[in-house]
Amino acid sequence: MYFNKKRCIAMLLAGGQGSRLKVLTEKTAKPAVPFGGKYRIIDFPLSNCVNSGIDTVGILTQYQPLELNEYIGNGQPWGLNKTHSCAQVLPPYERHDKKSGWYKGTANAIYQNIDFIERFDPEYVVILSGDHIYKMDYDAMVRYHEKHKADCTIAVRDVPLEEASRFGILNTNPDHSIYEFEEKPAKPKSTNASMGIYVFNWKVLREFLIADEEDPTSSNDFGKNIIPKLLNSGHKLMAYTFDGYWKDVGTIDSLWEANMELLGKNPAFNIRGDEKFKIFARNNALHSTYIDANAKTVNCFIAEGSEVYGTVRHSVISTGCTIGEGALVEDSVIMPGVSIATGAIVRHAIIGEGTKICRGAVVGGTFAPNERKKISVTHKNAVLEENTVLLPGEMI
Repeated sequence: MYFNKKRCIAMLLAGGQGSRLKVLTEKTAKPAVPFGGKYRIIDFPLSNCVNSGIDTVGILTQYQPLELNEYIGNGQPWGLNKTHSCAQVLPPYERHDKKSGWYKGTANAIYQNIDFIERFDPEYVVILSGDHIYKMDYDAMVRYHEKHKADCTIAVRDVPLEEASRFGILNTNPDHSIYEFEEKPAKPKSTNASMGIYVFNWKVLREFLIADEEDPTSSNDFGKNIIPKLLNSGHKLMAYTFDGYWKDVGTIDSLWEANMELLGKNPAFNIRGDEKFKIFARNNALHSTYIDANAKTVNCFIAEGSEVYGTVRHSVISTGCTIGEGALVEDSVIMPGVSIATGAIVRHAIIGEGTKICRGAVVGGTFAPNERKKISVTHKNAVLEENTVLLPGEMI
């Protein structure tokens, strides 16, 4: 029995541990990590779905799901709580056939939720990752998939040759059809890197998910197993080129860089003033930002609910923060609810949610223009006592 037949639904993989973000994901799932002052990482693929006309999203959670589940709620901030739309959180569960437990891989996560997908009898399923920062019209990709009568279409972007070995690499014919897929090759044959965004014909994907689950040698992964098996069986796979901003924020450095790339008059990634492609988020009603007459702010984001009495330069200040008189914040990302006391100094750092930096404490340092920056990081609700020093690159 179908709830409401859909042309296309999305399945959003949001269960990764995010271990490369270290202390920032000790108690928080990576997709729930704050970004850009008032957002969470998961806001970007969810907003992309809404802006692309996809109103049914399955969100597959696993690691530290509580905060992420509470944040998603019924999907209301993204307009996914209407009569024929939904944002459904899908944790692992025990099945009658005992083929259950933790999601073993990306393909197994979708396999375990075949029943959810079948409710909507979709023609197409879009598979997404919950840990990338970008804006993308998925409907344009689905229409490209239809036009080329593909069984699977993979979003790709051109990457520098020296970075290609970090990605799944697609080798294509002149018409962009894919003839070979290499998972993180030592010697890549092209620079067409998979973004981990897929459009599948659902009937084809369903068949291959079931066969993959029955293969005891499989890693149950899209890149390692499903994609190569589709190619080997003669199915048509197409590459869809995406040339907009896209960032995998899976490391401390990349998360810091992506936040910094929001700043400036002409930022690398512009989330300001785009009425046609808004990024939606769940935000509590907070008072307007207060910037004191003696404060100094230069090239920064300061989200609502914050109070600034000190100096902020080239930084992102999230919701509900306080920057004390005489304090300095520079080249840093300050997550929600942080308090930085009088005289404290924060440079080249990511300060975790709810952290308290006491009077006279120093976090991070300065770097020469071409020197590799070492980002200092605090975990959620950390406390730096008076006159504490956290050196460049240190974490607590």
